[in-house]
Amino acid sequence: MKFDDILKHIGEFGYYQKRLYLLLCLPSISTGCYMMMLVFVMHAPDHRCQIPGLNNDTYNVQNNQHASIINKTIPPSHDEIHKYDRCHYYQYRNNTRDMVKCSKWVYDTNTFHETFTSKMNFVCDDAIKTSHAQMIFYGGVLVGDVSFGILSDKIGRKKTFLLSTIITLVMAVAVAFSQSFLVFVILEFMIGAAHHGGFMICCVMSLEYVGPSKRVLTGIPIHIFFAFGIMYIALMGYLLRNWFYVQLAVGAPFVVFLFYWWMIPESSRWLLSQGKYDDAEKIIQRIAKVNKKKIPSRIIDEKTLQTPKTANVYHLFSTLEMTKRTIILLWNWIVIAMVYYGVTMHTGGNIGGNFYLNFFILAIVEVPAKLLVMATLNRAGRKRSIVSWDHKISVTKCMLNPTSVDYKNLCLELEPLTLTLAIIGKMGSAAAFAIIYIYSMELYPTVVRNSGMGLSSCIARIGGMVAPYVAQSGDVVGGKFGQALPLVIFGGCSVSAGLLCLLLPETLNRKLPETVREAKDFTKKLDLDDTDKENNKLKEYLSNGENEKRKIYTVSS
Repeated sequence: MKFDDILKHIGEFGYYQKRLYLLLCLPSISTGCYMMMLVFVMHAPDHRCQIPGLNNDTYNVQNNQHASIINKTIPPSHDEIHKYDRCHYYQYRNNTRDMVKCSKWVYDTNTFHETFTSKMNFVCDDAIKTSHAQMIFYGGVLVGDVSFGILSDKIGRKKTFLLSTIITLVMAVAVAFSQSFLVFVILEFMIGAAHHGGFMICCVMSLEYVGPSKRVLTGIPIHIFFAFGIMYIALMGYLLRNWFYVQLAVGAPFVVFLFYWWMIPESSRWLLSQGKYDDAEKIIQRIAKVNKKKIPSRIIDEKTLQTPKTANVYHLFSTLEMTKRTIILLWNWIVIAMVYYGVTMHTGGNIGGNFYLNFFILAIVEVPAKLLVMATLNRAGRKRSIVSWDHKISVTKCMLNPTSVDYKNLCLELEPLTLTLAIIGKMGSAAAFAIIYIYSMELYPTVVRNSGMGLSSCIARIGGMVAPYVAQSGDVVGGKFGQALPLVIFGGCSVSAGLLCLLLPETLNRKLPETVREAKDFTKKLDLDDTDKENNKLKEYLSNGENEKRKIYTVSS
């Protein structure tokens, strides 16, 4: 008997699991906040050099005299996008005028009163530090996915989640008081590792208590709560306008998650894998009682209980077909993550209009995108869906290039068009993220499915680490082409990812591969109604205290 057989007796997705699923979805709101946090915290407002000797200098022009001093002291920008040079000022000496670098700046406070970037003056020669900070944060996410995953297998999901919550809460408070770049990035690295490690535990637990027929249904909504988190941080950013208070507002909910120790159970699957049958039995009996299902007083039998056999991650590259398939999937994970995070970083302040409203809209469109995936995935198929959404991303990026570059120079009427195209692009990347998760899970054979998904999640963080550099590449290049460059990169990578998916097999209405050999032969049409190669086997299992027999069908390899 497998644990999935037990779930069929106690309810695959009953009231108990629905209540537990909701609790496990809530931390993903905080995860959505933190994954986009540095877009706000490390944002570089418009700025110019502070006029020497003018202590009350501000970015906004105060009066005509102030405007005259600015025009005399600050050189015009060679960039078509900005009016003033951001890094130099004129120094007058002995009837000569020299252009020198400045060490103090004034910032536009219309969008943000203060960010960590404006506080520490990470502009001009130090501007690259903003990308470094985001890269280090996503590096922490990668490390957290691996380390907390291993730890949860050793000490349990519940203890590991509590540990991740405590670390995140402490670091969230500490980072708000950081006074140096080094301290800041170390704390952000730890936040990235801890909070996303806890998020992955919630994802795993939400699937471990759900029956096989309901897993696709429950695999997507948790990511909708992730989108709620992006909306939350956009709202907090708008209301607070200061990176210090935004940090505390995002970290505060982790106080509530401390109480999860008394609110959620340990994973029964993990307890069974550790031989803790009595503890698992108590949880199963409690689930059956809440779901109003009648089961024997002892449903677990150590003699008939089957634990799944697993293989090592290198089996993903054991054959030419598996290697090709794995590389294509990993490239899609990298591209989708890079585009998803990069588009949000780039378009929020580069498509005109209100920064916070743009950010909020780009978050809210994820909800219909993922609901659309849930409604159409079993009709259109996985391969057709991922290719079509990647195509939508690339097309909208190409269309965004002229509008995002020229809206300031043409007219404000282009801003709605630009925002609309950005919305379509964000919907595409959000939908693609949901599809690639399910597609990968179905393509990887059972014996390496967990390893494959873990590897995919880690590799996706490379896309997240690269995204801030791509988003900032326009500032390095400068000019109109520089503003369009990130969109060209995002669109081009999306095209390549979509075309490569054409080489993958369709998994809709197909038996999932159990072994690496079955995965190799997956290109053959092994449909659910293909009975020519079926053979009968008998399998005994314990139910209601008696041994019964039933026929099960397996496709012979």
